[in-house]
Amino acid sequence: MTELLDAAAAWDRLRRIRTADDALAAGLVTDGDGALRWGRPATPEAAELADRYLPLCLAGPRIAFAQLGQSLDGFIATRTGDADYVTGAEDRCHLHRLRALSDAVLVGAGTAVADDPRLTVRACAGDNPVRVVLDPRGRVPRGSGVFTDGAAPTLWVVGPDAAPMARDTGAEVLILPDAAAFAPERLLTALARRGLGRVLIEGGGVTVSRFLRERALHRLYVTVAPVLLGDGIPGLRFPGTPVMREALRPPLRRALLGQDTLFEFTLEPDAEPSGGQADGT
Repeated sequence: MTELLDAAAAWDRLRRIRTADDALAAGLVTDGDGALRWGRPATPEAAELADRYLPLCLAGPRIAFAQLGQSLDGFIATRTGDADYVTGAEDRCHLHRLRALSDAVLVGAGTAVADDPRLTVRACAGDNPVRVVLDPRGRVPRGSGVFTDGAAPTLWVVGPDAAPMARDTGAEVLILPDAAAFAPERLLTALARRGLGRVLIEGGGVTVSRFLRERALHRLYVTVAPVLLGDGIPGLRFPGTPVMREALRPPLRRALLGQDTLFEFTLEPDAEPSGGQADGT
């Protein structure tokens, strides 16, 4: 009897895939509908992993994708900033898988100051991405874990006025010449020149919203937890439309992560909002 491909073995194969040839070498085959599936018997969990992450694996060497976990009423933390935890363990594992599939994980200064995040891969197998901290004014404390823990390389992106105070840390410092250089597309280009083409924009809501607003994202993952906060720190915020039919309705896929619901949106950078209906699966 053929042994089933389990989730751990499937993930080990998936996280190494970047091209169609890689997928074939990992044991994926094309089915009758043109979709890829495991060529050997696999557990339902292994099949689910391929369905969820293979599109991202095959998205190419240059892709920007973002992730947020929020309450049902749209908040990523309470009014005091407490976010431990909005979503459940399954979503945290999903986030770590996204980190493992990226070259770099990017956060804004606000998130770095408020959360002192580790930004490493711990809930699944995988290599740590480069940690990118956007900090135009150099306000993130030099004692923060991303600068001192040595767990993964850190790139501290600062403006010219912050350059002197950004020295003497465990991070590499990238000095951008002006505020315009922090625009998402220019920033992504600067990272790609350093070999960091697959970038996960992890937080916080202000940073993710800016990348979305400026049409710099290819994919957006939003996990919604069945909890109501009433008020707090909002997730996505960008100038809206007064007409519902002009609202942004990108194609989407849905999945359950324990009690949470994951929405995966496929976006077109630089495209105008479309009133077309989303494809739900």
